[in-house]
Formats: sequence, structure tokens, C-alpha cells
Amino acid sequence: MTAGRQAEGADLDPASTRLPSRLPKLLSALFYGTCSFLIVLVNKALLTTYRFPSPIFLGIGQMAVTIMILYVSKLNKLIHFPDFDKKIPVKLFPLPLLYVGNHISGLSSTSKLSLPMFTVLRKFTIPLTLLLETIILGKQYSLSIIVSVSTIVLGAFIAAGSDLAFNLEGYIFVFLNDIFTAANGVYTKQKMDPKELGKYGVLFYNACFMIIPTLIISVSTGDLQQATEFNEWKNVLFIIQFLLSCFLGMAGGLRYSFLTLSGQLNPKQPVDEENIPQALKS
Repeated sequence: MTAGRQAEGADLDPASTRLPSRLPKLLSALFYGTCSFLIVLVNKALLTTYRFPSPIFLGIGQMAVTIMILYVSKLNKLIHFPDFDKKIPVKLFPLPLLYVGNHISGLSSTSKLSLPMFTVLRKFTIPLTLLLETIILGKQYSLSIIVSVSTIVLGAFIAAGSDLAFNLEGYIFVFLNDIFTAANGVYTKQKMDPKELGKYGVLFYNACFMIIPTLIISVSTGDLQQATEFNEWKNVLFIIQFLLSCFLGMAGGLRYSFLTLSGQLNPKQPVDEENIPQALKS
């Protein structure tokens, strides 16, 4: 009887056995895409429609929510990452700097560019990631991948050349955001060991290390004062969108789904945000 069942199992189509394992990956990718779309819309509404003057303060809010959610989850044993020790800053460096640079430049560019142009210019993250992975990680890519990426970059150049509402400051911020995103993804792959900090530990300690320096920058530049004097804090809809941005942008949505996806694709190696489609295809 047992032998018959084993023989029957051996005759199963391998493709059918792969379908259940692919379902979590597809659901994670769908969740990631939904959160990515929502966070851009919400940030754009806050920084452009409501004219919220402080992208740095918004970034601080997202860091605070990240710390709160991950710490409470750790206390309730929903997730695990190691307690702080003096070796952690050495293990993480330069990830906290890249983390906050990616955060602030992304929010600043969102406030200064139209959504279509912001989306197009973010495509430059892909060739930058390939370049840094070649230099830092020693990876080699096939000609077909290089041609595909070059086509994406060419399309971005054409779209940027036809931008009638050219904003130099916005372009500078979005290109800085591309650099920080690519560098953050590559160095995360190089630095992160699941047996040590893990995905949640990296995210938690990045936020912990940078929230105070970012707050100091906000105070010294007058950014915090502009945020506290903003006249929409009594607007319930504005407050809801501000909180939604904090939750979506970090532990509540976008980052959580990204970490879930990276774990589904390859538990031993984190996946860069801009490389998720390529990873799903492989």
C-alpha cells in the first residue's frame, strides 16, 4: 500500500508541485506592488496637495513607527532579532547612512516632481544596482540583461528630455535617491547574515541609529519648526494620511512586504527593491 502511494507520488507532474510554492511569492509580489503604489500616492498628497513643508519630519515619523512596530513585535515573540551589543554598529556600517539618505532624498524628490516623471527617473536605480553589484559583489550579467537595462535607461532619457516642468532640484534629489537605493540594496546583500541580525534586525537598528541624528538635522535646519507650525494638524484627513504614510512606508506595509518577498525568494540572500521583478522571473 505504501509502495503504491510512493509510486503514485512519483508520477505527479513536477510543475503541479511547484505551483503551491510559487503562490506565496506571487502574493508577496502583489502585496509589495500595492503598498509601493499607495505609499507614493499618499506621500505625494501630503507633500504636494497639502503642501506639508517637512519631508525630513515625515521620514522621522516613518522611522519612529518602524521602531515601535518591530520592538512590540519582538516583545510579543512575533519576530526575532538580537539584542543590542557594541558590535552591531560595526556590522551595519554604512547601511544606516544609506538608509537615511535613501529615505530623505526619496521624500524630497516626491514633493518636487510629478508622479510620472518620478517613476521614470527611479528606473535609473536598476543600472546603478547592476554596476555596484559588479564592482562590490563581483557579479557578472549576461548580454541580454545588459541590453534590457539599457533599453529601460534609454526610455527614461527620452521621457526626461520631454519634461516641460523641469525641476533641477527635484532631478538632483531623485538621482541621489537612485544612488542611495542601489547602494543600500547592494551593501545589504554584502552585510546581512540571517544568522546574526536578520532582516528585521537590520531594519530596526538602521532606524534606531539614525532617528536621533535626523531629528538633530531637522531641528538645526528649521525643518521641525515648520512641521510643528503647519496649519493642517487639525485636519483629520491630513492626520490619517500622515499616519498611513508612516505605516505604509515602513514596518506597516512597504518594508514589511519587501522583507516578506525577500524571504520567500531566497531566505539566505536579501533582495533589492528594484530587482524584485528580475528575481521573480529567475
